[in-house]
This record gives sequence, C-alpha cells and structure tokens, in this order.
Amino acid sequence: MSDYDAIVIGGGHAGIEASLALAHAGFETLLVTQSPDTIGRMSCNPSIGGLAKGNLVREIDALGGEMGQLIDASMIQMRILNRRRGPAVQAPRAQADKFTYSRLAKETLEGTNHLHIFMDTVVDIISENGRASGVRTERGWTITSRTVVLTTGTFMDGRIFIGEYDAPAGRLGESAAIGLGDSLRAKGFHTGRMKTGTPARVKMSSLDFDEMERQDGDMPMEAFSFLSDSVDRPSLPCWVTYTNEDTHRIIRENIGRSPLYGGKIIGKGPRYCPSIEDKVVRFPERERHQIFVEPEGIGTEEMYLNGLSSSLPEDVQRAFIHSIPGLRHAEVIRPAYAVEYDYLDPLDLYPTLESKLMKGLFIAGQTNGTSGYEEAAAQGLIAGINASQLLKGEEMLVLSRSEAYIGVLIDDLVTKGTKEPYRMFTSRAEHRLLLRHDSADRRLTPIAARLGIAGSDRAERLRKKEQDIADICSILRSKRIGGKSAYEKLREPGVSAVSLGIPELCGYSAAVIDTAELDIKYAGYLEREEREVERSRKSENMAIPADFDYDSVDGISSESKEKLKAIRPLSVGQAMRISGVRVSDIAVLSVAVRSRERG
Repeated sequence: MSDYDAIVIGGGHAGIEASLALAHAGFETLLVTQSPDTIGRMSCNPSIGGLAKGNLVREIDALGGEMGQLIDASMIQMRILNRRRGPAVQAPRAQADKFTYSRLAKETLEGTNHLHIFMDTVVDIISENGRASGVRTERGWTITSRTVVLTTGTFMDGRIFIGEYDAPAGRLGESAAIGLGDSLRAKGFHTGRMKTGTPARVKMSSLDFDEMERQDGDMPMEAFSFLSDSVDRPSLPCWVTYTNEDTHRIIRENIGRSPLYGGKIIGKGPRYCPSIEDKVVRFPERERHQIFVEPEGIGTEEMYLNGLSSSLPEDVQRAFIHSIPGLRHAEVIRPAYAVEYDYLDPLDLYPTLESKLMKGLFIAGQTNGTSGYEEAAAQGLIAGINASQLLKGEEMLVLSRSEAYIGVLIDDLVTKGTKEPYRMFTSRAEHRLLLRHDSADRRLTPIAARLGIAGSDRAERLRKKEQDIADICSILRSKRIGGKSAYEKLREPGVSAVSLGIPELCGYSAAVIDTAELDIKYAGYLEREEREVERSRKSENMAIPADFDYDSVDGISSESKEKLKAIRPLSVGQAMRISGVRVSDIAVLSVAVRSRERG
C-alpha cells in the first residue's frame, strides 16, 4: 500500500493547482516543497493576467482552479487591457500584493482536506514496472504514491548570475534542487537549459514620482473569478518612466561584464521579455525603452522595475538605474539577476501532460519550458485533474485549441516543443474570438461539472448567467428604436447596450450585459469560427491508437515517420500540426487509421 495517492513536487503556481485538484477529488496528496514559506511566491513580476494570460486565469477559474480567487483577494490595481480594441484581444491584468497572495495560497493549501505539506527536496522519482511510484528526498526519505506530479519551476539545478557572481539557487537567497536533473537524465529523460531573469527592487520613498507618469487602474475593480461578485480592495498607482541614451551608454560600456554576453549563461532566454542589456544590443536604433515602476504590496516599500531585467554586475545596475528619470536617487534593495535551470523536453509528454517515458508521472509549469505564473498554473491544474482521472480509472481531459487557451498552450508544447521559454499570446490561438475571457465559464464549467470538479455554486452561477443573457436578448428584440429592434440597433458601430437607455436592463450586472452585447455584435464572426472548428473536428476526432505501427504504413516519408514515432500524436489533427510532417503523409496516415478502425 502506498503512503499517499499522489505526490506533487514543488509549491509554485503549478504545484498549488495540481495539489488542490487532487485533494479536492478526495485523494490523499503530499506536496513536497523546499520551503512552505515560499508557496505561491511571485519571484518576478507582482502581477497576474495580461494579454492572453488573463484569459488563462479565467479558464483556470472556470475549471475550478484557485488562481482567480487568490488574485481577487490580493489585488492592488486592476485594468482591462485593450479595452478599446476587439474582444478577442481584451484581457484582465491585476497588480498583486505579492505577500498577501503567497500567504493566502499557503493558507488555502493548509486548510484543504486530504492535502499534506512536507518540507524537503526531492532528488529522485522512483518507478515500478515503468510507472511512477514515489520519490526519494535529500534527507533520505522514500515516500511512495500511486502517481507523481513534477512542478520544479526554476529550481532544478538552478543557478543565478549577477555579473561575475554566480551560485546554485532557484531564486536569490533560495537553494537550488540539486540531483533530480541527474537522476531524470539517467532514466532517459531529455533535458535542456533555459534562462530567465528579474529586475532590481528599489525603495519607494527614494523615488522621484514627479518625474514619472502616473498610471491608475480601472474603477471599480473587476473580478477574475466567476465566483466573485465584486472586488473590494485598495487601488495603488503604477508609474511609467523611460531609459535614455545615458542608460544605454552605461550598458554598452559594460556589456563584457554580462554573463549573458560573456558566455557563462548557455540557456535560452525569453525572446519576448528580454533583459535590458539584450534590448540595448538588439535594438540599437531605439532611443528609449519603457519602464513600469510597480508596487509589490501594501505593507512594503519595495517597487518592481518592470522592463529592467538584467544580469549585469550590481555597480553597473546602480549606475544605469540612477540614469533614469524618477530613479536618480533610487535605493536598491534587491539586485536584478538571471537564473538558469533545467527543463524537460515537452515533446516527451502526451496532451494529458503525462510522461511518455514513465506512466503515472505528470509534468507541469516551467519544468516544461514555459514562462509565467499563468502558464504554470494552467498546466498544474490539468496535470492535477488528469492525475486524479488516472487514479479513478477514468478518461483524462484534453482541451482542444478551439475550447481554451489552455488547449492551445498544451498542444503547442507537446506537438511543437520549445527551445525558449514559451509565453502565451493571443496570436497563438487561431480561434481566439471563441476564447474571450468573459466566456471562459460558458466554455469550460460544463466540462468541470462533468468531471465532478465544479461545485454546485459554480454551476448555479453559470445557469443564472445563461438565463440572464437569454433574457437580455429577449428584451432587446422586443424594443423598437428608430424603426429597428434594439437587438439589430446594437449591431451598429458605436452603439452600446448602455447607450440604448433601456430601463429593463438596469437589473442585470454590467458583466452579463457586456457578454450579451459581444455575442450580438460578433454573432456572424462567431458562427463563421464555429463552422471552421466543425470542419477541422473530423481530423481532431480521428484517434490514433497508442500502439500504432507507423513503420508498417507504406507511403509515409522516412522523415515524417521519425517525427510521428517521436511525438506519437493522439489524433490525426495533432499529427497535422507537427512541424515537418507533409500534407501528403497526413493523407496516407488518415487512410491507414481508418483502415485499422474497420479492422
């Protein structure tokens, strides 16, 4: 008999969602973390959400995850990004009181039935007959389980760099997880090195805010969670400033002292969130770069310099920080640094996030080569859900690209792989108009209910929302304005439901009215998207058996066979998205799969 049903390794954003999903399903779950004090820590930007990322958070919430409720209870500023643009690219983003967020995350885990927390470092994953069966720890414990979820973040053989200084660490001041990477490589897992970084933190009272542009949030604050009716939190301003030629000169003169350009760092960094030295080198024509100065919480003087990530020496950091308006007298509390760490090749995963190399092992978060709290939490939730489905002996959850940004994220990772930290963007989703952040509950809560992971309150709220939307549409059809129904009038450019001045709409929430309005305005586009999805559904539903013998199929090129055997797609649709697989080979594969189905 196992000590636990499930073991989750790591207490970051992926580990939180995975362990809660398993415990909520009734399985005795052990979360092993190097420090319970750092559960849910925001090691980089003190914010949740953003373009596409905010959609992920709302999807996590719609599936019964925790991140949306945590940010609703800890935000200190909230904005809807791209509000003036189309609904497909709008998304919520909130600044967090990072200390409150982490405390609430820890309290949530501690107060959850069936969930246990243990402080130690995992150095090996043990298996029996090819299936994960527990872990070994640095202090010599062997703990058994029926499934394991790995979410090590930046800690697996992590190393930080500040100029000439480097040391083993997953975050500044926190020890790396040493040994696990070697044991996984010995078992045949494919690993690589990636790099990320974080800016310096400076003291609020040492800043000159009159030299910066103030940026306030939206009021009233809007909730991320579909379970939150409103958010009652203080709203703090952020500030905007810019680098200048003096800043860039200091960086260029000291670029040889950067471990990134001196050859000490070999891991690939995030292309879409480069360090300031990367920006200066790669974009020499730019006269300035935007810097957001963001509060880290209510009870702290620390401010986050968003846009000034760096691994340059501390004396150089101070020099270029002091060259920036508003920061000329800044007192640096924590230096910027880069961190390099091991990640596991996501091509070795099924779309369920179960490992192809070890049954019962699920892998999520930055361990799979992603960046961002939101991407990590989304994977952690799916890994936790599917680990519990495996324990129950039931079908695992795979979200399609047309159902969720989560589906796009995981499909990209397991089908295309990644050689740099993967970040979610709206442009990655070909059906993004179907994936609006306000519709996440309508898309995903019925799935959560089917799996038994959506509570009665969540299901009832969705039922009421759908009824309210239907009632609003009925009211709009019944009212005549200028010879047209209000429903038809609303389709005209520049017309909003509020501008129509219909008293009967006053009893409905602004969020529900907005959703109904978007449904009406974009009905034609949504119908066209649905038709596109329906056309591709045939190939998506054509399952490829796990034991399918590609070598026995004549007519598929050798190159395509090697890719198909390496990735082992679960459907013909997934096979179509594998880079380098020819269209002609997909046609042959489809015939072979249908032939096998007929027996």
